[in-house]
Amino acid sequence: MAKRDYYEVLGVSKTASDDEIKKAYRKLAMKYHPDRNQGEKAKEAEEQFKEVKEAYEMLSDSQKRAAYDQYGHAGVDPNMRGGPGGAEGFGGFAEAFGDIFGDMFGGQRGGGARGGRQMYRGNDLSYTMEITLEEASKGKATEIRIPSWDTCDTCHGSGAKPGTQPKTCTTCGGQGSVQMRQGFFSVQQTCPHCRGTGKIIPEPCTSCHGQGKVKRHKTLEVKIPAGIDSGMRIRSTGNGEPGVNGGPPGDLYIEIRIKPHDIFERDGDDLHCQVPVSFITAALGGEIEVPTLAGKAAIDIPEGTQAGKQFRLRGKGIKGVRASYPGDLYCHIVVETPVKLTEYQRKLLRELEESLKKGGSKHSPSGEGWTDKLKRFFS
Repeated sequence: MAKRDYYEVLGVSKTASDDEIKKAYRKLAMKYHPDRNQGEKAKEAEEQFKEVKEAYEMLSDSQKRAAYDQYGHAGVDPNMRGGPGGAEGFGGFAEAFGDIFGDMFGGQRGGGARGGRQMYRGNDLSYTMEITLEEASKGKATEIRIPSWDTCDTCHGSGAKPGTQPKTCTTCGGQGSVQMRQGFFSVQQTCPHCRGTGKIIPEPCTSCHGQGKVKRHKTLEVKIPAGIDSGMRIRSTGNGEPGVNGGPPGDLYIEIRIKPHDIFERDGDDLHCQVPVSFITAALGGEIEVPTLAGKAAIDIPEGTQAGKQFRLRGKGIKGVRASYPGDLYCHIVVETPVKLTEYQRKLLRELEESLKKGGSKHSPSGEGWTDKLKRFFS
């Protein structure tokens, strides 16, 4: 049978632009695609699909189109496909055909393995765990519940309704991948009909909806290492989502968040806390107790301690996961001003103030410097 004119096949004029040719091809390819034509019309649609594909391959290549316009079918040698200009033709075909698969099958694309179904690793899962600062310092063992997939009890993993069986995909012949050819080039993609499984389930199981597995939850024991910090992750191998077509499962990543503490703030392996002391203790000195994660500790407050003074307790911080020794605890002194004074207490303070003034600047370590700064500023 003589070949029809390529422009007639695509339904465009000889002056049609490349975009018009591509648009016409996409429309006809979707119309005659084998997945959209089953039963008695399947063979006829397949022949029309091949005819449309061949017409587009020739007219989408500028050199082949020019030869066809000048000499007709005689000017296009099919044995020369993939020769000069073939790479450009291949690119146009792959782009257009990829767009068609995206329109028809929701953009599901992927690479298939030659001679067999493509295996895919399962997706990783993420789980956020909140722990206290004490638990982060000492470590702990705990249990969490995570989603998991189990074999469907109704269909025993086949995905098919009891009494029925999955059928081999007619599009890919059970390979899970399809190969699109143009001359010496080929594009291999995951089969859009069976999505790489190689099987079609005419009557899906009502319990798992054809997946062969059902979503449940399982309890997993997790060991939190001592010294862990916020933002660190613990990997639980193989506890992510299951793989596809026998592929390995993904992993579970447990991300740690440390709850705010009433007393301490963590900075790496060091701890910081504010310690309030009375202005009497700050002035006269004395011993005070301060908290640590391991219990109480004592520090000596020297006479004349000022607000903001910092005391360092070595080794009273946290030993990090990768540290060879623990961090330090920094105690920041906050001098408290007395409130709700009685008249007698007010009198005593005024007498103290008068006594301090008579002593001059020696009782005020920063007063003299502040006065000098003010004089220079206003002068």
